[in-house]
Amino acid sequence: MTTDPLLLTGEVDDATARLVRTAAALDTADVAAASLLPGWTRGHVLTHLARNADGFVNLLTAARTGGRIPMYASAAARAADIEAGAARPPAAHLEDLRRSADRFGEAVAAMPAEAWTATVETPRGPRVATLLVWGRLREIEVHHVDLAAGYRPADWPEAFSHRLLHEVATDLADRSAAPAMVLRFEGSGCHELVIGDREGAPAVSGPAPELAAWLIGRGVGELLTVAPDGPLPIPPEWI
Repeated sequence: MTTDPLLLTGEVDDATARLVRTAAALDTADVAAASLLPGWTRGHVLTHLARNADGFVNLLTAARTGGRIPMYASAAARAADIEAGAARPPAAHLEDLRRSADRFGEAVAAMPAEAWTATVETPRGPRVATLLVWGRLREIEVHHVDLAAGYRPADWPEAFSHRLLHEVATDLADRSAAPAMVLRFEGSGCHELVIGDREGAPAVSGPAPELAAWLIGRGVGELLTVAPDGPLPIPPEWI
């Protein structure tokens, strides 16, 4: 697994192509229908994905130029942009997705090698620029599922599923509210990740995409098993 931005750009392109194919199949009623995110239609999700690409362009520009450019002007401005764009017709959403993705790709291509070591200010705090391409890939893949338009966690590429699972497990390990558990999943062999105190912790087993989706609230864990027998632990809200 890697978060090397230059190695991940192909994955971003592939994920974007899958997202665009899904968006291209949506009609007006589909765009206005509910997504998996409470209070958001599919139009809200599509608009968020386009504005998110532009937000990452802002951060990449800040890393490249040394300027203090926020991802979004403000939380209120971000929300207003999403609301304003949600009800647009399907063709407008599709064009916005494509053009914003192009702008993101151009911003990545413009980055000199030394700029990837810069620290930028994201809504979640300071981040090194090398993580920005992974951040965009994660947004595309997770919110593609949120569209509730046929794309599921099981459709995530294996490398993405494992990378997301490791990231979320590492985050939970640092959170006192996270229940202790051992996550067991298959890859090139059997793997496990430990959250909290291993002694006495239940083992939750299943495919990596199902584990990751359950941990981030995009699945109920139907394919997961718990040993010893019992209910699935309740992970805290992700992001």
